[in-house]
Amino acid sequence: MTTPPIPVLLYHAVMDEPPHWIAEFTVTPRDFRAHLDAVVASGRTPVTISALAGHFAGRSPLPDRPVVLTFDDGFADLPGPTADALAARGLPATAYLTTGALTPGRRSLLPPAPMMKLSQAPLLEQYGMEVGAHTITHPQLDTLSAKALRRELTEPKAVLEDVLGHEVAHLAYPHGYNSPAVRRAALRAGYASAVAVRHALSSGTDESYRIARLILRRSHTVADIEAWMDGRGAPVAPFPDSLPTVGWRLYRRARARLKGPAFAG
Repeated sequence: MTTPPIPVLLYHAVMDEPPHWIAEFTVTPRDFRAHLDAVVASGRTPVTISALAGHFAGRSPLPDRPVVLTFDDGFADLPGPTADALAARGLPATAYLTTGALTPGRRSLLPPAPMMKLSQAPLLEQYGMEVGAHTITHPQLDTLSAKALRRELTEPKAVLEDVLGHEVAHLAYPHGYNSPAVRRAALRAGYASAVAVRHALSSGTDESYRIARLILRRSHTVADIEAWMDGRGAPVAPFPDSLPTVGWRLYRRARARLKGPAFAG
């Protein structure tokens, strides 16, 4: 291993009573605050995805021990108590928003849940968060036609840029599903980086268009956070896709041809 591990944490909802479909990937506000305190106590320097992407592109160095906090989808807690908890500790973060789920009258594959409004995206920036795109409908991107994939990547970028008044350069693949074709499409759509999941620590030599993240489950404890901050407890990217991952992708593609786009979750 030539570079130290970099923990990139992936949160979804932070609430006490989440809908059942997202409950596994929800942490309570109390646990979330304890996680953040463990991050602060670790002595790591919090940075945004922009800083990490800038390092991968050779534009800027990283601090010695960086950590990145990310949030997917745009649940209702994000521009309120979750952002408050981050700001109180001086922790920047990157929020990836599913635009179809945040816009009244638009379609999304996300099941019902309390969501923030698209109009609140500028508020996230006021809290010190960076905003990225997380598609329109939250599909399994690696099962889509080229035309549908292009729309899922380009439209949310344009929508968020209109709301925020500046470029949106970063993408999160729903549930981490991606492929070489999806990664090439993300580059063509104008994104400077894209995050996956991979259940792994990132590193200074990770791939710009499938940055590894550690997905937080309700079963994770402060001890897990402490291990990750210490660079332990998970594999370190980059590494090639496993055979089961490739096989699962082929199965999902075949199923999508029969049944149409499916929710990535």
